This record gives sequence, structure tokens and C-alpha cells, in this order.
Amino acid sequence: MQKLAEIINMATNPINDATFIAQSKSTLATYGALVLSDFILPPALNSIKREGLDHQHLAYYAANQHNVYLAKTDTQFAVDHPRNRLVTSSKGCITDEDIPPHSILRTLYNATDFQDFLCAVLGEKKLYPYADTLSSINLHYASQGQELGWHFDNSSFAITLLVQKPLAGGVFEYIEEMRDADNGEMNYTEVEKLLDQQITPKTLGIEPGDLVLFRGRNAIHRVTPTQGDITRMLVVLAYNAQPDISLSETARMTFYGRI
Repeated sequence: MQKLAEIINMATNPINDATFIAQSKSTLATYGALVLSDFILPPALNSIKREGLDHQHLAYYAANQHNVYLAKTDTQFAVDHPRNRLVTSSKGCITDEDIPPHSILRTLYNATDFQDFLCAVLGEKKLYPYADTLSSINLHYASQGQELGWHFDNSSFAITLLVQKPLAGGVFEYIEEMRDADNGEMNYTEVEKLLDQQITPKTLGIEPGDLVLFRGRNAIHRVTPTQGDITRMLVVLAYNAQPDISLSETARMTFYGRI
């Protein structure tokens, strides 16, 4: 098992340094997004990439239609109302149980120093893995034409690592503070403008090896369709702020094809 210093580029991302932690926390608080460039050292990234290519045949592929609120249709509104309008998400995914025991991804995910850094930046007391066997570490594949449709996250934060960038497309687009979920303000007017392409979203420049922390609960976001014959590969490192939480069986069937 590799040491954390052989995985993380500590020269550019000193995760134990108080100043670096404070800067990271400030950036996330200000912009709702934090991109830590060259977070993973090249040899470690190459190992993750090889592992991803070797296990791609295990991926579950699905195309799902959903509204941007990731909720059931609300019959109080018309089918074409922004509350109910459907967008498409299509991708392949391998689950936590398909990640090898000695994978660099598992070492990173479980490392105390890494979790302590995440807690400090995110303002969480402690992070816990999912209680189910599928949801903690996921590796997503987006081949030609596959995309992640516009949506708001249900969780307060997301942690991702880009492994392989496509030839074109696969661009992360977002608009921060598009809604106020805690106060029930869904901002249908602006969401409709975005869906009708009357608003230009921001883009997040992400390169392979970059770690991204993103607050997507109130920021609407998507990933544009992959273009070309190089598959976009992205790792999602999923934690909970409470122990013994499982992703719902409905969500597991939707995303992974099994529970």
C-alpha cells in the first residue's frame, strides 16, 4: 500500500499546512468551487487510469431522464414547466465493490490526513463512508455523446477527481446560488432561462489529476457531452457527515443497476 506522500502532490497541495487549508476554505466559501490543480502525482494518476481502463468492462451503463431538481414530477406544474422539464444523463459507472482492495483510490479515500483536510475545508466534524457496498468510491465513464444533464445536488458537497479528459466536450458548467433549497426558493424563472439557453453559465477548467470540491446543492450544474473517441473518466469520492448512511435502494438501482 502506497503512502499518501506518494499519491498527493504535497509540494503544490500541502494538505497539512494551516495557510493552505485556510486559503482552500476561503476559495470554496467564496465561489462554491475549489479546484486543486495537480493534486495527484503523475505516477499515481497513471495507476488510477490503468485501473480504470482495465475495469471498464465492469461498468453499468444507463441513460436516465430527470428534472433539474432530481425529484418526482410535481403535478401542480405543467409538464414543460422548469420544475418538471426533463434532461438526460448518460454514463457508465463502476462501484466501490469493484475498486480493488489495494487501489490508490482506496488508500486516498481512507487516509486520515486527507479526510482531516476535507473536514477542515468543508466545515465538517467527521466524514464517514457509505454503509452500502456500492456508493463510497465510484469511477464514471462518459464516452462519445454521453453527458450529465443540468441538476442540483441533494448533498451539500461533492468531491471529484478527473482521471482522463476527452478530446473535446466534457466541460463542467455551472451557475452558483441559483436556488435557496433550505428556504424552499427554487427560482423557476432563472432555471427556465438557463434551460432555454438565455443565460450563459460559467465553466470550471479541470485537468487530469485535479481534485475538485463543489457545493452543488444550490448551484445548478452539468457536464456537456463528450466528443471524440477518448472516454472521460472521473472519480467521485462520496462521504457522509453521519455514520451508517446508505444511498437509497431506488438511487442504487438507477445509478448502478443493482442494490
